[in-house]
Amino acid sequence: MLLVAGEASGDIHGGDLVTALKHQAPHAEVFGVGGPALHAAGMRIVVDSATIAGMGLVEARDKLGALIRTYRQLKQILRTEPPDLLILIDFPEFNLRLAKVAKKVGVPVFYYISPQVWAWRKRRVHTIAKRVDRLAAIFPFESAFYAAHGCSVEFVGHPLVDRVHPTRSREDTFQQYGFDPTRKLVALLPGSRSQEVHSLLAPMLGATTVLGDAYQFVVAAAPTLAMEELHRHTQATSVRVIQNDTYNLVHAADLALVASGTATLETALLERPMVIVYRLTPFTYFLARLLIDVPFIGMPNLIAEQRVVPELIQGQVTPDRIAEEARRLLTDAQAYSVARAGLREVRRRLGGGGAAARAAALVVEMLTPKD
Repeated sequence: MLLVAGEASGDIHGGDLVTALKHQAPHAEVFGVGGPALHAAGMRIVVDSATIAGMGLVEARDKLGALIRTYRQLKQILRTEPPDLLILIDFPEFNLRLAKVAKKVGVPVFYYISPQVWAWRKRRVHTIAKRVDRLAAIFPFESAFYAAHGCSVEFVGHPLVDRVHPTRSREDTFQQYGFDPTRKLVALLPGSRSQEVHSLLAPMLGATTVLGDAYQFVVAAAPTLAMEELHRHTQATSVRVIQNDTYNLVHAADLALVASGTATLETALLERPMVIVYRLTPFTYFLARLLIDVPFIGMPNLIAEQRVVPELIQGQVTPDRIAEEARRLLTDAQAYSVARAGLREVRRRLGGGGAAARAAALVVEMLTPKD
């Protein structure tokens, strides 16, 4: 089987998929594009995903040559040594082109963590229906959307359900970091990229000043961020910065201030009420408004199909507004309880775990000869 996971998150979830696949089909051979997680799971790495992954326009431009070379290499493999199955994980702009090649040479295509075409550029669903034989959806509302457009799709649950959990009790985390047990703790998650931190950390820190010393605060820093940069932002405050312990810190916190993205889903799985913040450059936001068609920007609210936690967008992202929403949840027991109940429902809708195992079962089914 040829597997392509062109980004870090895809490598992690791909690693779980291959691990599950090895349990169900021990003799299965998998090779392709991936990183350390897929390598550890037993996949033979043909191209390291780090050489082609790019988060922004500049990174993508710099890696364009590597992308083209990788595409040509995989295209040649599909044509001259066709595998029994092509497994695609996210990375849609690249993977959908590769799926077209696979379709032409008769290699069936399985897509795990399918493109979020329900949010923007919805016309791509017609391309997916033509080029992909089977989809494994990770959000509950995706199944109906894809099925309505002629795709063979099955909801397998979200892979983060198996990954997001604390390793310590709240009390142990408080003790480990010396937090004051008499004051409520607020965790700040300003994103995983420096651009996000530049845009969102300042108003978050401003909100901590507005909220005052009745609360204590900690930046739960993503491993991708430079600690020196974070300390420059926080040096004039009493806000702590702790890296590589996000799940335990969010679990210990009473509330989180979270940049829109995967972190909101992780915070929801930890059932921690949050204030979601989202701010882009004016031009980028203008384009996003034209292209993206969803009622909410936060995944917890999209999954719940209602406003479970507050969202602040663009001009609303100010210290006063963030503090206002945070204080409401921190001081209004009823509002806090409603938010917790909503997040429990979000967790329920994401499935009870085992997404990778269910996706692996679909792969095995596709490989099994039909009578």
